[in-house]
Amino acid sequence: MENVKERRSRLVGDGDINVSFEFFPPKTDRMEEALWTSIRRLEPLRPRFVSVTYGAGGSTRERTHATVARLARETKLVPAAHLTCVQATKAEVDEVARDYRAAGVHHVVALRGDPPAGVGTPYSPHLGGYANAAELVAGLKRIGDFDVSVAGYPEKHPDSPTVADDLDNLKAKVDAGASRVITQFFFDNAHYVRFLEQARARGIWVPIIPGIVPIHNFKQVAGFAARCGATIPSWLARRFDGLDADPQTTHLVAAAMAAEQVMDLVDQGIRQFHFYTLNRADLVYAICHLLGLRAEPAPEKKVVNA
Repeated sequence: MENVKERRSRLVGDGDINVSFEFFPPKTDRMEEALWTSIRRLEPLRPRFVSVTYGAGGSTRERTHATVARLARETKLVPAAHLTCVQATKAEVDEVARDYRAAGVHHVVALRGDPPAGVGTPYSPHLGGYANAAELVAGLKRIGDFDVSVAGYPEKHPDSPTVADDLDNLKAKVDAGASRVITQFFFDNAHYVRFLEQARARGIWVPIIPGIVPIHNFKQVAGFAARCGATIPSWLARRFDGLDADPQTTHLVAAAMAAEQVMDLVDQGIRQFHFYTLNRADLVYAICHLLGLRAEPAPEKKVVNA
């Protein structure tokens, strides 16, 4: 009988693993340099697409647009721009979408967005704006044939009263024209498997891609998790206990943890992964290597005979 090691080797060797990466727009010249170092590091892995986030209330609108436009212009990557409903009328959001199309960007990650006052505060649609992500997806499809991704929440969105309500909202986004679901990050694969089963039972048949975040900094990621409703298992927290001042060991533990998580998902038949890079490439690159992905060789330089 085939053992786990043999099964992993067979699955990873199939050559059908697909990945995508998420970046956030830089705020300073130094962050710009770090971002593009990460992009160039990961580009040879030939991701299916790369997404660029969009700040609350459109706070990074111009930087997001500049980044995705440069991706379209200077790389072979397929850029996906995040777009939210927050603090903008439908006309303003539509204008941003048309600007993306003009820049050669045809993939949008459509999100409701966080309340302007911060996560945990009540959300109110902007007067004259899109009320939610489902309306935004429908609006994007009216503008043009955008490839639209939407968010899914394995542990339920914090604003949803129940899991059933959350699935209804997800179904509305898919019915409006979304091509795929990208999940919020999670650390216990049981959450993703249960969410996948619930979505299929609800009639949601588009790809549901697990979102993976390597833990470069435990306190930082724990803060993200608390705001988005992702739980951190006690056993995972213990693995990082005492490493606050030891970034090298943190990275080694993080690489082992993320590799264990993705390989378990591969064992369960998952072939697509979306990595939240936090604009840092090394851990993501290492995990992709374990998944069997290899960098595209650089083209050989032509030798011109004198």
